Amino acid sequence: MNRSPLQWVPTGYFAMAMGYMMLTSVTSIMFKNLGMDNGRAAQYSSMLILAYTIKPLFAPVVEMYRTKKFFVLLTQLLLGLGFGAVALVMGMPGSMALMMPLFWIMSFIGATMDIASDGVYVTSLSSRNQSLYCGVQSLSWNIGPVVASGVLVYLSGRLHTDYGMDWLGAWRIVFVAVAIMLLVITAWHWRVMPDGARAADTPENLGQAASILRDAFKTFFEKRGVWTMVAFALLYRVSIGLLEKIGPFFMVDPVEKGGLGMSNELLGIVYGTYGLLAVLAGSLIGGWYVAKRGLKPVLFTLCCVLNIPIATFLLMAIYQPSSLWVIGLGVVVEKFSFGFGAVGFMIYLMQQLAPGKYTTTHYAFGTGLMGLCGMLTGMVSGHLQQSMGYVSYFWLVMVATVPSFIVTWYAPFHHEEARTAEEPGQLQRKAG
Repeated sequence: MNRSPLQWVPTGYFAMAMGYMMLTSVTSIMFKNLGMDNGRAAQYSSMLILAYTIKPLFAPVVEMYRTKKFFVLLTQLLLGLGFGAVALVMGMPGSMALMMPLFWIMSFIGATMDIASDGVYVTSLSSRNQSLYCGVQSLSWNIGPVVASGVLVYLSGRLHTDYGMDWLGAWRIVFVAVAIMLLVITAWHWRVMPDGARAADTPENLGQAASILRDAFKTFFEKRGVWTMVAFALLYRVSIGLLEKIGPFFMVDPVEKGGLGMSNELLGIVYGTYGLLAVLAGSLIGGWYVAKRGLKPVLFTLCCVLNIPIATFLLMAIYQPSSLWVIGLGVVVEKFSFGFGAVGFMIYLMQQLAPGKYTTTHYAFGTGLMGLCGMLTGMVSGHLQQSMGYVSYFWLVMVATVPSFIVTWYAPFHHEEARTAEEPGQLQRKAG
């Protein structure tokens, strides 16, 4: 029986986003609530990005065995059980030593789920239907961060403040809720998700997979101007990487420590909901702007829009406003600008870095470099902020925008520009 993509595309991409955001973003807030300092909280959560960064290396192996649906169901089941296991070990003696290996394993399971879910989407739908449903796909993915960073962070705060739970108890309930959601989605996909077809270029064995990967690396570094494009992929978002973990910490740290003294509830509303909706709005408008003008004449403008509004965090650190409206406006401005500017980055990777014999793989290399930047900057950001204080740290973030301007100015355009066929929202999902 043919199932409508509306029965499995929204839940599939929502599950992908939930897994990614819970592991790489929400965990940093949990670590901080449990008494971890900013340096370690940012470092530990950023380490979990590694699996998502290197997933192109093991994607061919995943494609070789069973059906794509099998891997979706298996990884969603294991991820749900993993979040349940985290809830069980929290509060045990030496619980952090148990949680971190669990999170590490779960990050590779989540990355594998991404590979399999994308595979079902690409091989089960015609090109026409892929375009038709990509708006649903991107919207569903963007609901995931709203639920994870908004609703669930808000819930943890309410449980702690209004119901008198300690932070361990509050976060235990949050992880149980995530586990239940993923297990319910797994059961639903078992009924409605198609198997997914075998891709034409799927390797037949491990030797062939290794040979294809070697050739993909070789041809990638033979591209004209490749090192400039690599620098662009690695450095375009370096300031965003330095801000990503520290922004929420700044919101919840007490005023006497240089923060804004917000509760988890307010963080969930302002940063996790309004901010993420602003990202989506910015990506849609940014995508329309690039489609109308073309990428080459506007890329530097997009870089300016991406980086300059980071100054709102510097101003908030200097003046420490107490008005929720002022704080919310600052977050919305910065997040909208991020969404607007990040679209150009993804289009550049598709149109200039990726074209060639292994377009999909080379595009994945580009997004992997982006993930590497986010992981490395996230790992050092907390330690730097602790040693410098918020005002000096946000000055550093502003200085870190300079490499982005340089690599954007010199970014080469060796391929004829084409208007992207993807929805702007889908680009933002890949950028996230």
